[in-house]
Amino acid sequence: MELMTKLEREQLEARLKALVENRPNVSLRIAEARALGDLKENGDYHAARETQGLEEAEIRRLSERLSNVSVIDETRKSTGVVFVGATVKLRESGKEDVEIFKMVGEFSGVISDDIVEVTPASPMGEALMKAAVGEVVSVRTPRGVKKFEIVEIL
Repeated sequence: MELMTKLEREQLEARLKALVENRPNVSLRIAEARALGDLKENGDYHAARETQGLEEAEIRRLSERLSNVSVIDETRKSTGVVFVGATVKLRESGKEDVEIFKMVGEFSGVISDDIVEVTPASPMGEALMKAAVGEVVSVRTPRGVKKFEIVEIL
């Protein structure tokens, strides 16, 4: 069972819907390329077939993920512990700066200078999950173990 926010689920559903709606366009591209003849050396035909294969694989992957999703209750923010959907302010031990992390079910692909996304399966996510404000968590990194104090859960 994969945990994600309602917004993350809606984004996956929108992506799946767009891919399914694109099926006729891909089929039309294949038919038009096939009409040009000689399929062995027909680059348009092979490109359209490759696109079809990639999109069908993505449709199957997204359908499978959505069938195994559990949407988290975002009202749990008031419980004071980190969960999927929470945004957390952390201070690394020995440093003054505060960094902001967001626990997500899957990376959004959006790059932000302000917020770092982490999943529950990542080292940071594992350390943060169910931790409370004031706790110090240890995170294994390639450069050794780092300690972070949870300053605030937003």
